Amino acid sequence: MDLTEAQKRYLRGLAHKLKPVIMVGGAGISDSLLKEFDSTINHHELVKVRFRVTDRQQRDDLIADLCVRGSANLIGRTGHTAVLYRPNPEAAKVQLPRSK
Repeated sequence: MDLTEAQKRYLRGLAHKLKPVIMVGGAGISDSLLKEFDSTINHHELVKVRFRVTDRQQRDDLIADLCVRGSANLIGRTGHTAVLYRPNPEAAKVQLPRSK
C-alpha cells in the first residue's frame, strides 16, 4: 500500500502517544516474533517496534525485513524505534485522510 506524505504525517501524529509493543533483539526476527507481530498489527493497525540493536545498518536491515515479512509500511523511525502500519481489511480502526 502506497501512502502519501500527508497520510504518513497523520499516522505519525497518532503514533506519538503509543508505547513500543514489540521488541526485536540481536537475535533478529524469528518465526515466533513474526507471529506475535502479525497478531498485534492485525489488532492495532499502527504499532511501535523497539529494536535493541546497536549497529545502525543492522537495525535498518531488521526494519526493512520486518516490513517485508510482515507486509507493513514504515511510517517513521526515530533512533531505535520504528512506527509500522498495516490496515486490517476486516475491521479497520484507523481512518486515513484521503489522498489527493
